Amino acid sequence: MATTEDLESLPGVGPATADKLTESGFDSYQGIAVASPGELSNTADIGESTAADIINAARDAADIGGFETGANVLERRNEIGKLSWQVDEVDDLLGGGVETQSITEVYGEFGAGKSQVTHQLSVNVQLPKEYGGLEGSAIFIDSEDTFRPERIAQMVRGLPDEAIAAALEAREIEGGPESEDAMDQLIESVLDNIHVAKAFNSNHQILLAQKAQDIASEHEDSEWPVRLVCIDSLTAHFRAEYVGRGELASRQQKLNKHLHDIDKVGNLYNAATVVTNQVASNPDSYFGDPTQPIGGNILGHKSTFRMYLRKSKGTKRIVRLVDAPNLADGEAVMRVEEEGLKPE
Repeated sequence: MATTEDLESLPGVGPATADKLTESGFDSYQGIAVASPGELSNTADIGESTAADIINAARDAADIGGFETGANVLERRNEIGKLSWQVDEVDDLLGGGVETQSITEVYGEFGAGKSQVTHQLSVNVQLPKEYGGLEGSAIFIDSEDTFRPERIAQMVRGLPDEAIAAALEAREIEGGPESEDAMDQLIESVLDNIHVAKAFNSNHQILLAQKAQDIASEHEDSEWPVRLVCIDSLTAHFRAEYVGRGELASRQQKLNKHLHDIDKVGNLYNAATVVTNQVASNPDSYFGDPTQPIGGNILGHKSTFRMYLRKSKGTKRIVRLVDAPNLADGEAVMRVEEEGLKPE
């Protein structure tokens, strides 16, 4: 990452401006290169024309913002990771798992298992790559008071024995899955690698998404870089605070900005972004499922992958892939058990 002294080499950036940029999370050429002039202007208290010059210089320094061939894009996509659900049928539906550098939206009615998915992925992301993980840590923004460390502990214990053994070895913890002391140390380590923040309103949630970039930056060169950002749920506060058609434009504008902040973290730090979404029931629907995700076209367009969780009998859940840029729609079946997400 660029230091404050490096930023001063950009045109129009002196020591004071460099300090303001760094304090606001713009501590790299790449971070500045993907910002808008208005965003940088407000942050550093400079004119928009000066901000535009700084951004253009940062783009040149970071070698970002130009055209490239499709072959180069394909080569770059080889860096994208796939985070496993530990349910083969669902992973196959997603082409191998949840993609990094993309937003995956999971929606469904209450009790469908959306929060279970975010908890399970927060565990799975810490596994070695040969067991479907990304060998990284997670950021969890909690807007519905859903995060439960006890649930994380259950899911860690519910992992396959070989995955547990590999996770213990990676952390240099002596003992195996049968050792209670080793398992306690593993659970504590997994919880230490989940950065949790509770969002009290939509403005606080937006701020936390921006702070997530700071955390990802701090851990970029660490043993456990951030590889997953979860927001559960994305829309709860927006739905409660912006009521009626008169507030719809303001809500969608803020939601759009929020989504771009989240997406920036995933793209800059090669992290998977998973957001849960609430639903509404369409009273005009006489045939078929009346359940619809909220958030409108703003969320529909910004989500790279869209998944619908539907309740079935007992612990069974139907996972439907509704939208993806390169995958066919389809369905898979899984179960939500005490040990976590399991195959049917």
